[in-house]
Amino acid sequence: AFSGNTNADSVVYYNLQHSIKARFLRFVPLDWNPNGRIGMRIEVYGCTYRSEVVGFDGKSCLIYTFNQKLISALKDVISLKFKTMQSDGILLHREGQNGDHITLELIKGKLSLFINLGDTKTHLSNTQINITLGSLLDDQQWHSVLLEHFNNQVNFTVDKHTHHFHVKGEFNYLDLDYELSFGGIPVPGKSGTFSRRNFHGCFENIYYNGVNIIDLARRH
Repeated sequence: AFSGNTNADSVVYYNLQHSIKARFLRFVPLDWNPNGRIGMRIEVYGCTYRSEVVGFDGKSCLIYTFNQKLISALKDVISLKFKTMQSDGILLHREGQNGDHITLELIKGKLSLFINLGDTKTHLSNTQINITLGSLLDDQQWHSVLLEHFNNQVNFTVDKHTHHFHVKGEFNYLDLDYELSFGGIPVPGKSGTFSRRNFHGCFENIYYNGVNIIDLARRH
């Protein structure tokens, strides 16, 4: 509830702490100034929303190769939005020489995060992680994804539902190449374990550690 002015000329401002995304705004008057006439005047100021969209046809992918000197080894933040009518597809893949890999995959309308530490000396249950979030994500509506990892702490968020977990082993020293692929795996994985289909749909605003991947691809 927001209190308004108490005279005819003054203006009351409210700056919202958190952003709001909506198609419509509805204002419901709760009470009127008993000493004045009934009336309400409202102005709403929004923020600029930048939308960068790229489409995938199920046979393509977008590869980002980055300079290891510019990237922090201890923290990674990946965010994007997607929409599709297909229930299966690779959203994100990154892997290394020794079987280490991180894969974000849509399986039967649910989003699964796979992390493989690739350490054959360790028991299998300690080296492979599979987290699944969401359902019916193949409804041709936009869904947001956020993947954050700092040292051994990981936050996996799909449409504001977050799963926080701790990775056993040296997750901050994963042997990963300095290359990310979005929408599929460009060549058969080095580990030879993936035979999934590529993504068929749209991505919006792909960011990796603050870098706008779609904008970078368009400019270069």
